[in-house]
Amino acid sequence: MKWSEVTVHTSQEAVEAVSHILHEAGASGVSIEDKMDFTKERDNRFGEIYEVDANQYPEEGVRVKAYFALNDTFDQLLEQIRVSVSALSAFGLDIGANIVTASEVDEEDWATAWKQYYHPIKVSDTFTIVPTWEEYTPEVETERIIELDPGMAFGTGTHPTTIMCIRALEKAVQPEDLVIDVGTGSGILSIAAAKLGAAAVQAYDLDEVAVESAQMNVELNKADDVVTVGQNNLLQNIEGPVDLIVANLLADIILLFPHDAARVLKPGGLFITSGIIAAKQQDVSEGLEQAGFTIEEVMTMEDWVAIIARNKA
Repeated sequence: MKWSEVTVHTSQEAVEAVSHILHEAGASGVSIEDKMDFTKERDNRFGEIYEVDANQYPEEGVRVKAYFALNDTFDQLLEQIRVSVSALSAFGLDIGANIVTASEVDEEDWATAWKQYYHPIKVSDTFTIVPTWEEYTPEVETERIIELDPGMAFGTGTHPTTIMCIRALEKAVQPEDLVIDVGTGSGILSIAAAKLGAAAVQAYDLDEVAVESAQMNVELNKADDVVTVGQNNLLQNIEGPVDLIVANLLADIILLFPHDAARVLKPGGLFITSGIIAAKQQDVSEGLEQAGFTIEEVMTMEDWVAIIARNKA
């Protein structure tokens, strides 16, 4: 089968949004080429993420690559992607160069070659994300392993927003907690909550592809006795009460449902949000406070923010 590699040259700020657009368009895999990964100073006590040649990466901005089956409707799909990416500027995102290109590749080239770049990585004090094709032995008994196949998931779990959510969950989840994961994507945060001792986790996403990917990853990690995956638009028609809600989404999406989060959470329950660019931190904080939340902690990593808020209701 022939496939097309679609490349979007964009900005660091727009990576998550562009990746989401590509997945919604039906991408069978996404990779991110960001030279800043090699130049930014970062907390490296949990190990390295990539082993690639920095010279192959763009001098400015980020290249997000996705793969689609080459068929009669591909040209129409490509134009839809171009329009959707350009529309991100209306949400206040810097979309950078905004150059969308496509090239033909063989299935074997994209389906296997990229795997050499991904290795087990410790993302927190206790969690290590392990690609399914890698052999890995935990270094200590307390280490928790999340198996993930980026080929079927929404990312590798190593983006700063995901890492901050995992670290926040480590501190927040208590045994027997009831948890909701809004916009679950790969299901990685639901899996983390289950491994931390949550009694039940509801994982929701509007995208059917995400629901299927999350279900596959939940089963892969043997967490399906705790995690229930379903299709839903944010928290519409969801009843509580639950102890904790986690949402790794864009700031503008988070601002659509803080009142619903307060309704579903128990009094004193926690709302962990991320996917927030630094410029939107104040907007999200104010939206949460207006819905009755108290901001307990703000986490930062690179240009991203996570907010932990407690429900006063």
